[in-house]
Amino acid sequence: MDTKKLGFNSKLIHAGQFTDEFGSATVPIYQTSTFSFKSADHGAACFAGEDDGYIYTRIGNPTINALETSIAELENGYRGVACGSGMGAVTAVYFALLGAGSHIVSHNAVYGPSRVVMETLFKKFGAESTYVDATDADNVKNAIQENTKLIYIETPANPTMGITDIKAVVEVAHAHGIPVCIDNTFSSPYLQKPLDMGVDIVLHSMTKFINGHADIVAGIVVTRTEEYYAAIRGAMVNIGSNMDPHQAYMVIRGLKTLGIRIDRAQENAMKVAEYLENHSKVEWVKYPGLKSHPQYELGKSQMSGPGSVISFEVKGGFKAGKVLMDNVHLALLAVSLGGVETLIQHPASMTHSKIPKQQREEAHITDGLVRFAVGIEDIEDIIADLDQALAMI
Repeated sequence: MDTKKLGFNSKLIHAGQFTDEFGSATVPIYQTSTFSFKSADHGAACFAGEDDGYIYTRIGNPTINALETSIAELENGYRGVACGSGMGAVTAVYFALLGAGSHIVSHNAVYGPSRVVMETLFKKFGAESTYVDATDADNVKNAIQENTKLIYIETPANPTMGITDIKAVVEVAHAHGIPVCIDNTFSSPYLQKPLDMGVDIVLHSMTKFINGHADIVAGIVVTRTEEYYAAIRGAMVNIGSNMDPHQAYMVIRGLKTLGIRIDRAQENAMKVAEYLENHSKVEWVKYPGLKSHPQYELGKSQMSGPGSVISFEVKGGFKAGKVLMDNVHLALLAVSLGGVETLIQHPASMTHSKIPKQQREEAHITDGLVRFAVGIEDIEDIIADLDQALAMI
């Protein structure tokens, strides 16, 4: 069956799937470290890349390959490289495309560890980085240097929900011969397809929406071309950030309900955003589904839905944020997002705490900013929980 002709939700069920000799209805878990060869010549052909046979699970595995094939098809990409975590995916891209004396331009509100690893570990090996407000493509253009080797953007951005004009950034980058990588975690391929807009590489923390059940840590990179795929696959294999077969099986299971989970969660998120926008103890709300969002029209043009993550500022700053965190009951006080459960967190003291205060403020990550990842619970219960917690401020 040619699954590329199917609708998105049908692809979620069937893309990348295969039937074993027993007719298994699901992709089996090939829980093995190594694979035997039919002969010495077969082994040699596998190592030479002349045969698609499997060698060693760090290099490839049928269960993992099924997941990679599925996500690549959902993103309309060439092929996927699954990793043991979202940061495994990020660092595989960095290792593949950056080196001593190279330079990266990125969003100043990017996921905290994606920035920290550049400014600490990669800096030690001579890689340079510049962080700008990428919601204005001119800022990206002005930050490009002769040694710039990668433009790395997250849109919507974490945790400010700023939206970057993907096509504008691609135009700027490609005019200088620089590849663009988009972290598509907040939207998933269900709501946004960066490769269709000219992006070269897309990645996900599959821990979030793609898996959707807060029980697996995983990441993936999908490329538009064979060239970038080969480079990133090689980096992943050599640094050992591979996925485990059981991880892959769990993500495949969660992936099948991606569409219906996001539909329900973003329906809830819209109602929560409207509630917060009218609350006296909330300074502002950033949600792509609200017309008050600074990039509302841009979001509508490049996303098929606003998603289910909201950022808002409580009046009273850091102290008020802590009061809110300590008084929710239904929402889990936890980092991450994209699961069936509602999560709340305080970036200034949690995910972005290792970024200096001045840099956080330049990225509009204020002390009172709250990130609210809406789940699929009954909307009345979510709002009631927020209402009683905000009353404590």
